[in-house]
Amino acid sequence: MSSEAPEDRMRKFKYRGKDASMIRQHRIAVNVQLRKAKKDEQVLKRRNITNLCSHSASGEETKGVKLTLEEIISGVNASDPIICFQATQAARKMLSREKNPPLKRVVEAGLIPKLVEFLTSSLHPCLQFEAAWALTNIASGTSDQTRAVVEGGAVKPLVELLSSPNLIVCEQAVWALGNIAGDGAEFRDSVISSNAIPHLLALISSTTPITFLRNITWTLSNLCRNKNPYPCKKAVEQMLPVLSQLLQHQDNEVLSDTCWALSYLTESCIERIGQVVDMGVLPRLVQLMTSSELNILTPSLRTVGNIVTGSDHQTQLAIEAGILSVLPQLLLYPKSSIQKEAAWTLSNVAAGPQQHIQQLIDCNVLPPVLALLKNGEFKAQKEALWVVANFTNGGTVRQLIHLAYSGVLEPLVNLLTIPDAKFVVIILDIISFLLQAAEKLSKKECLCLLIEEPGGVDRIKILQFHENPHVALTAMNIIEKYFSENRVFGDELYKRLLSFLQEPGIMIR
Repeated sequence: MSSEAPEDRMRKFKYRGKDASMIRQHRIAVNVQLRKAKKDEQVLKRRNITNLCSHSASGEETKGVKLTLEEIISGVNASDPIICFQATQAARKMLSREKNPPLKRVVEAGLIPKLVEFLTSSLHPCLQFEAAWALTNIASGTSDQTRAVVEGGAVKPLVELLSSPNLIVCEQAVWALGNIAGDGAEFRDSVISSNAIPHLLALISSTTPITFLRNITWTLSNLCRNKNPYPCKKAVEQMLPVLSQLLQHQDNEVLSDTCWALSYLTESCIERIGQVVDMGVLPRLVQLMTSSELNILTPSLRTVGNIVTGSDHQTQLAIEAGILSVLPQLLLYPKSSIQKEAAWTLSNVAAGPQQHIQQLIDCNVLPPVLALLKNGEFKAQKEALWVVANFTNGGTVRQLIHLAYSGVLEPLVNLLTIPDAKFVVIILDIISFLLQAAEKLSKKECLCLLIEEPGGVDRIKILQFHENPHVALTAMNIIEKYFSENRVFGDELYKRLLSFLQEPGIMIR
């Protein structure tokens, strides 16, 4: 990096050798940036629109009655439990409409207190079931609607229903609590503080029906979600052993939600990363990264990517689990978002010590990284560029020469025309690092030719007049230091270049 570069630009790099704490902070910042606006990848809340008959809970066949909202209000306040049930069922059906359910009208009508009251009607499981279902769907709405459910006192009786002898009532309570927890950290903690986790975990056994297990796993994932604040340490300690067991399950939905849960716990928190890694889940996560199912591949890759934002030791454990044999394949994955995620993960490995950089070389990771840098979609190219940027900053002189020999300069030069000034500066800094390394081995002229052949010198000269002062200054420094003198071109320089490329010391093994 140019010595004249401003401090704020330096902070944009995941550079070792500048400030260790700054690197960690940048890893966290880039992690947050990469994840921004991707919450739809796993559903936070779900509305139950299944056409189930309520007699599944009651053991009695009941014919549904269609009522207006006014009739429902009157019915839930009746003294006859049959009328209360019919009104509650009608409300549930109204809230289960696939299009435009009247959640706001039901909340404003003041039905929530009666629905919460019905949750405690242990002599009438059919009524409990319908009330829990209605509250599930209200809690699937906006944060204000979820708040109305929580402030209406629903959390405690829903947790108590986790011990219901009626399986369908119990499952509906799980679903409702999952929607409440999925709204955000505040309501997630309300569910946790009501002692829901031990009751949820007690529901998991080898005989748990698969649809029920899927709901429990999804609810556990929502209890791991959100980080302002993170779920408390005790809650994490309660859930991790079971999540570790669920990671061995064969059902795709269970595996997907378990991986999402671990991805939330490992996001931007070294302490939580340590808790997850200590469970010994890394080998299984790496195995799941080879899954043909995108809903398993995505969260398992996300979790491993989060883990390598942690300490160097945690990153080394991920390397030992085999990530460097899987990530190069994912750089070639047909979906660009997976390519980007895999490159982001590798960029954090490259931000580690020189031993990690050497392992990238030894595992032949550079060719697919450079192929992505050359041919990938722009967002994936930018992550590949971070791999190269971190590599050049933390690598030894010989590791940098190996990078130059691997063909990095042509795609770098081609990217100098992109309109993103920040990344143009990063590319120029990489070129500057490579030139410094070549100079230390008295190979400057050979590297200059490698830069000039794809038109790099002409492009850098043009960038001296760029409207962005950081770009212009960095380009000017390169030209003045390495390309200002009159140099001899032709056969003699090509001979020097050929000699340079054939030297045994260039290849690092």
